[in-house]
Amino acid sequence: MGRQGLGGEVLGRRDASEQGDRLGAWCGWLAAGAFALAPALGWLGPLGLPILVALVGLLGLPALRIEDDDRPVAVLLLAALLWAAVSTVWSPFHPSKPANNTALKLALELPLYWSAICAARRASPPLKRRALQVLVWGSALFGLVLLVEFMTDVRLYEILHTAFYQPIRHDLAQSNIGHSTFVLAIMWPLALAAALKLRAPAWLALLMAAGVLAPALRFGSDAPVIAVPLAAGVGIAVWRWPRGGPRALASAAVVYCLVAPLIVLAGRASGRYAGVEAAIQPSWSERMSYWSHALDWIGDHPLRGWGLDASRVFGPGIILHPHDDALQAWLELGLLGALLMAAIWWLSISRLARRGPEAWTAGVAASASVYLLFGAVNFGLWQEWWLALAALIAMAAGLMAEPDPSQAST
Repeated sequence: MGRQGLGGEVLGRRDASEQGDRLGAWCGWLAAGAFALAPALGWLGPLGLPILVALVGLLGLPALRIEDDDRPVAVLLLAALLWAAVSTVWSPFHPSKPANNTALKLALELPLYWSAICAARRASPPLKRRALQVLVWGSALFGLVLLVEFMTDVRLYEILHTAFYQPIRHDLAQSNIGHSTFVLAIMWPLALAAALKLRAPAWLALLMAAGVLAPALRFGSDAPVIAVPLAAGVGIAVWRWPRGGPRALASAAVVYCLVAPLIVLAGRASGRYAGVEAAIQPSWSERMSYWSHALDWIGDHPLRGWGLDASRVFGPGIILHPHDDALQAWLELGLLGALLMAAIWWLSISRLARRGPEAWTAGVAASASVYLLFGAVNFGLWQEWWLALAALIAMAAGLMAEPDPSQAST
């Protein structure tokens, strides 16, 4: 909802005061609950994150708004959703049931996740602070639990999995805990920013970072090991250059979205691509193979793409998705999809630019950089838990955001 007149603002404040700001209290408790459960789900079952965020969005629908500054991003997200839906007409993948109908799931996720973000922004100030405390201490506890898993070789996870579900192979348990480090790697820069805002103990951040690094190194998750110094570097850069830092990160995101196919093409043209692919460890070699196959198929339909979820039918060259979000956007949605993706990233990150340094903008930018890294080498663009994690980043930003005095609007 856009800016209101002075009379409407006064009336709105009077109504909120008369009702004790029940909506603000309700939204605050929703946000606190979300960040209380997110670490547990990140540890035991990241696939539950979409249910959590969707439930917050459903219960927070009374707070749903599209502010003036939100409209460009909202329009682009809606345009991307519509283009993805249209592309199903020529996609070779045909969902057999609602559970694997990506277009349907995206149509539900967009309004519900947006509502969850609005709920976090609408929370009353005291409960925003409470939710941030939950985020900080919950993330620190998450880090501590992962350190315990590191020291006991996932014994705690195996006990719980056996007690509440079924026995699990040891190597799968190790893989799952390695997967959990991806969640904490994205959350900890936000939690650190919240800790600085609340003046919480600095050692909490060290506990979170250690909870990412130690298990990731032991259980074979390479990207989270890279993510910790990346987040630190981006956070420091945005703190040091609060106006130029976010814009530089936004520009890098745009370049990645638009030239990802050219990077693979340049690698192959150099004559060294195949040699590197054969020499590196199997998981990375497999990714390079996916990227090369994706490039070949992108060349067949560079403008309109192959259609939503087309990656699923390109086996064995590609299994499920190319393990690169930009290449997947090009492969399935073509040039228009890549342009929409680039524009969404630009608007989302560049709006963090401020006149002076602020911890929350540095934290959000750092988490966004980790999200971009993982999207470039690990996950599928449409995975529900992956999109829910992006919504959690935006919810945390909504709790911490403060008006920029250098801008006309917030």
